[in-house]
Order: sequence, then structure tokens, then C-alpha cells
Amino acid sequence: MASVLMVLAGGCSRTLTVDAPRPSRADARACAALLNALPRRVADQTKRRVEAGRGYAAAWGDPAIELRCGVPRPKGLDRFASCQVANGVGWFIPESEQTGHPADITMTTVGRAQVVEVQVPATYFPPVNAMVDLAPALKRTIRELRPCV
Repeated sequence: MASVLMVLAGGCSRTLTVDAPRPSRADARACAALLNALPRRVADQTKRRVEAGRGYAAAWGDPAIELRCGVPRPKGLDRFASCQVANGVGWFIPESEQTGHPADITMTTVGRAQVVEVQVPATYFPPVNAMVDLAPALKRTIRELRPCV
């Protein structure tokens, strides 16, 4: 009976461990504000409890849409990279992930004081739904330095 209870308790756990970097002090303040402003639902998925160590992360759904705040700039994101704008927030998606059909996608904010990365599993294709849902919180908490062009 004890093993059944442990299986049931483990099955009820919605906590997800997310590897999130520990940002600088200034980035930590903005990232904390972002986490407090995030919506309860993204791409019609419910927010999950997250264990991110000393970093700042959030997640929704299963498989999880994972957000990390204060990450380094991704490779390929330079002044020549294309970006997409959804609800006033610019996003970079590597060309190799822009396939036009369901695929796992890693998108990163463009032109903001802190870099925010969101991994969207193929299950939730297209990623624009997550972009739109996250935009209000990003615009309120992560200062725009320059618009996506």
C-alpha cells in the first residue's frame, strides 16, 4: 500500500525542474517582476510549479512550455537576424526552427533589457499563441531598448 501512495503522490506533483541561469542583480529584479506578472495560462495551458534553483523560470502545460529570464543572447541573434513581432514584443527564432510545420521552437526576446527565452514544444504549434499570451507581462516588466526591425 505504501508504494501505491508514493506513486499517487508522485503522479500528482506538478513541479517541474527548469535549468535557469542566475542573473545579475539588476536582471534579477526585472526577472522577478516578470514572474509575478506572468499569466496563469499560456497557449491554453495552465501554469505549473517550477523549481529553478537561483534562476528565474516559469512553465505551462505538459509537455511544458518553459520560460527562462536572464539568459545569454542566443547564437545567431545579431543585427542581421530576422525577428517577428507579436503584440508589441519582438522575438528571434533561429532559421533552422522556422519550418512552417509543428516543431519544437526556442524563441528569444529581441531588443529588451533582459533576455527571455521560451521553449515551445511542437504540440503547441504555432508559437504565436504563446507570444501573444506572454506579451502583456513582458511589456510591463522588461524594458524595451530598441524595437525589433
